[in-house]
Amino acid sequence: MNHFVATAALTLATLASGVAMAQDKQPMNKTAVEKCYGVSMAGQNDCKAGEGTTCAGTAKMDYQGNAWKNVPAGTCTSIKTPRGMGSLKPV
Repeated sequence: MNHFVATAALTLATLASGVAMAQDKQPMNKTAVEKCYGVSMAGQNDCKAGEGTTCAGTAKMDYQGNAWKNVPAGTCTSIKTPRGMGSLKPV
């Protein structure tokens, strides 16, 4: 019986340490992001790109005005493209 209890205790300790190690690998602070329209390349938008599209990767052309990409918060309107600056609203 003592062997069974010792084995169970060792198993639980191993599982607990694995969970603790997994939690250590998660990022502590996630960088805030914002949707930035008109900056993604064709097929590289993050999600719904307006009428006729469904989700990520469906933008039909580069810098499509209704397609957005997640960018670090506060940087969108400073992103320069051949069609102008990034926008916080569909263009």
